[in-house]
Amino acid sequence: MAMDGDILFSIVTPSTGNRPNALRNAVDSVERAARFAGLERRQVEILIGFDGTRGCAPKCAYPVRTFSLPRDHNRGNGVRDTLLRLAGGDKIVFLDDDNVLKPNALDLYRRHFDAEMVIGRIDTQLTLGQPMLPEFERTPLFRPDNLDLLCLCLSRSLVMDRCGGWHHHGEPGSAFLNMRDWHRSARSVTLLEEVVGIHDAGRSLDSSALSSRQRAFLDGLIARRGAPLAPPAVLGARTGPVLA
Repeated sequence: MAMDGDILFSIVTPSTGNRPNALRNAVDSVERAARFAGLERRQVEILIGFDGTRGCAPKCAYPVRTFSLPRDHNRGNGVRDTLLRLAGGDKIVFLDDDNVLKPNALDLYRRHFDAEMVIGRIDTQLTLGQPMLPEFERTPLFRPDNLDLLCLCLSRSLVMDRCGGWHHHGEPGSAFLNMRDWHRSARSVTLLEEVVGIHDAGRSLDSSALSSRQRAFLDGLIARRGAPLAPPAVLGARTGPVLA
């Protein structure tokens, strides 16, 4: 385990730049989790990559580094690739700007610091028709509809040194393909029953910045209830690149 004072966790956050409230909510969740885990200021870094735009860094008691990156239009893949190369922590945690960490997440990850890959459950009630992912009871565990980057805490040496960072940029299901590569190369994997994050927790905080996936999900809910669909002005038309 790293010594006190070293960077233990690098939080990798791609952002469209048009979700300032959701981004602030995500960063706040990191601060709460870091405080709950008793981490010192220099033991956590938050890396925010803005996809082809400029954005502001939310205030946080822990260091936040922001990068205005070339427009990628590839669901955050290029942004994640760049941020991984800049990350200095022993562990990597992926946190998109519309998700949040649970307060106990970093504490759980610190308890299992020796594991190269930790897989925790995430709350998906706002995203899917099921309460949590992954389903450990069904096999195989590694299938596209059962995992999300938010579930993972990964050794940087696994991701960068042995696997060479983020691959499969232009392929459908890029995130899943990378997760599968890391799993195949991991020397130790720990599964957690506890919930470590909430998917889409910030989706309603910036009404003009819903992703196409979020809009489709909400449209489906409204349609199943037999109500007329809300106009685009209410649901919010996308004005920026779509991130996963």
